[in-house]
Amino acid sequence: MESELLIFSGNANRDLANKICQYLDTPLGTALIGRFSDGETRIEIESNVRGRDVFIIQPTCSPANQNVMELLIMIDALRRASAQRITAVIPYYGYSRQERKSTPRTPITAKLIADLLVSSGVNRILTIELHTGAIQGFFNLPVDHLYSKPVFVEHFAKMNFENPIMVSPDAGGVERARAVAKFLGCGLAIVDKRRDRPGDSKVMNLIGDVKGKTAILFDDICDTAGSLTSAAAVLRDNGALKVYAAATHGVLSGPAIDRINDSCIEKLFITDTIPISEEASKCSKIEVLSVSELLGKAIRRIHNSDSISSLFI
Repeated sequence: MESELLIFSGNANRDLANKICQYLDTPLGTALIGRFSDGETRIEIESNVRGRDVFIIQPTCSPANQNVMELLIMIDALRRASAQRITAVIPYYGYSRQERKSTPRTPITAKLIADLLVSSGVNRILTIELHTGAIQGFFNLPVDHLYSKPVFVEHFAKMNFENPIMVSPDAGGVERARAVAKFLGCGLAIVDKRRDRPGDSKVMNLIGDVKGKTAILFDDICDTAGSLTSAAAVLRDNGALKVYAAATHGVLSGPAIDRINDSCIEKLFITDTIPISEEASKCSKIEVLSVSELLGKAIRRIHNSDSISSLFI
């Protein structure tokens, strides 16, 4: 007998969870998620989960430590309540940029988070656009790694850009930008960037010809927006008619909004893997696309034990 689907959400992104439930035509499971007076996370699952196929929607975005603990404690509570299978749906995997030892005596925090999730009793992970695909190997359990490309490609096709060219803001994102360029049938350029420390980068060279073209910068994360805005300036200086930017995860911390407003970027497209701040929602240069349908399709197929290979594009 097939177990019944049940979806829960932590406090990190309830709007996205509600959109997914609306797409799947299923109610959101009820749970008490709060704080004790000393700040400790308090979780109480109120829905009956015995023998159910449970999905928890919880990006580990800011405040990352709080959201990680919420997710871990929810998984533990569901496991102890005899849920048949627990899938953590993590649209944005926090600490993903600490996935290797880039300098001596630094942690590999992405692996630590993976170990914590496995120890908590989760059975499966569903996520979108990991900073590095190799993070999947940190888990000794199934990881479904989706890409935001279908969401952006559909939107870009509707915009009908004049003479577009996809641009990777650094060498590490070339594969990501090339995949979108292939679907749009356009060329590819690369910005050669040097990063001395987190949040501080310098553009050195531009590889490719953007003169007279509409340049579309494509990245996985937009944090302080320093890389995107400096790359956009280089593209304009090299003759690009217009510059657009897209990033799956709109972290938008620190001076990001001011930098975007002051830049030559016409529009920054992000997804709702992370809830945007009130300041960002008022920025006319930022447009949010939803990944709720993409995640809803994946959840339905996982629940029905169907292949989700067609979503890995």
